[in-house]
Amino acid sequence: MKTKIIICFVVLVSVFIIERENNFISKVSDKLLMKPRTPPEAGGHWMNVRQNGSIMTVSYPSEPFRRNFTWKSKSMHKPGKGELPASRSSGRKHILLLATTRTGSSFVGESFNQQGANVFYLFEPLWHVKQALNLQDVSTNYTVLSTAYREVLQQLLLCDFSLLESFMKPQPQDHVAAFLFCRECSRSLCENPVCTPYVKEVVENFHCRNRRCAPLNLTLTSQYCLQTQYTAIKSVRVQKLETLRPLVEDPRLDMRFIQLVRDPRAMLASRMVAFPSEYKNWRIWAKTSTIPDDDNNYEIRKLKEHCDNIRMSAETGLECPAWLYGRYMLVRYEDVARFPMRKAAEIYQFTGIPFHSRVKDWILNNTHSTSEFDSIYSTKKNSSQQMDKWRVTMSFKLAQVVQKVCSPAMTLFGYKFVENEATLRNLSVSLTEERTFL
Repeated sequence: MKTKIIICFVVLVSVFIIERENNFISKVSDKLLMKPRTPPEAGGHWMNVRQNGSIMTVSYPSEPFRRNFTWKSKSMHKPGKGELPASRSSGRKHILLLATTRTGSSFVGESFNQQGANVFYLFEPLWHVKQALNLQDVSTNYTVLSTAYREVLQQLLLCDFSLLESFMKPQPQDHVAAFLFCRECSRSLCENPVCTPYVKEVVENFHCRNRRCAPLNLTLTSQYCLQTQYTAIKSVRVQKLETLRPLVEDPRLDMRFIQLVRDPRAMLASRMVAFPSEYKNWRIWAKTSTIPDDDNNYEIRKLKEHCDNIRMSAETGLECPAWLYGRYMLVRYEDVARFPMRKAAEIYQFTGIPFHSRVKDWILNNTHSTSEFDSIYSTKKNSSQQMDKWRVTMSFKLAQVVQKVCSPAMTLFGYKFVENEATLRNLSVSLTEERTFL
């Protein structure tokens, strides 16, 4: 009798799990399939997401098809012989700032935001995608997640917000969004003509700082975006650069990728302060000096996976494959902190954006802060002091753990290992090697 009860219980649990997985896949598939697809071509499909029962498959075009790919759309002019596709021939450029949290990406992104009317800047739009999918284990559904990220980014770079709308909660009505994550972080969304007259009181979580605007009209936003010369997006969601290759192969886009990295020891120390609940175990280990000597520990495995993903993306970019030639730049947080004006000039030269005097003034004012009360999320800091702050607070044992699991990444990026606590605390000794990444 007990055996029968156990069998029935197992069957019920299995049915529940299968149904839950089907619902998840259906949810993602429905959103991605909203994007118009190009017709099937010989050799494969261009990013086709379909549902086969309870299995979601993503098929990529074959190599010959990708090499000879010509975008087909009724709404676009087909380039003639020797003619560049519309976007590239017009000189419009598209920039993706790829990073992870607590690597200085808000500061670097803000330097684009300060440029003015010729740059349309978006701050973390993929936040909505992550929230909507609400994945508990990203690695389990990595293909689904990376596909969704790429599809949304592709549309946003083309000034199309329609796919992003399907992930937003609450969903926009008539393309008017009551809530866009960190709208206040984008000047493009808080100035004319996108900032329409304020009519009635509407509660927005991320309303514009310096003026009152009506809820964001995404149709108007798209029209304004198309009038600018550059689209720049900052994201901490994309794990692997290789997954973005279709963006380079889309002739409507003229891509530039900037990957921002930071010493993983400093990154962890900053995250422990910024996200105390998420890094609760690390904080306990730091206080008690009782760190698990187990590579299979979930927190340690997660840190290792994070460092490996950053390293593999950088290796892809630094190897300079044909599809990335001239389109990838690696930037270390520490170099930006030490030489903010010089690195900004290099970044602007790489993207082709004129280095406006207002950006230079902003950098000067925001890298020499003397206030002790600047928010941890603020872009206004004394950058050279901030760079080594972690070395005073992080325990030596914690630093050893990071060095062990992130060793390959640290070696690639030129971060020096410390063998004792005295070296860790000695701020006169730099832990960043002089490197030039071409």
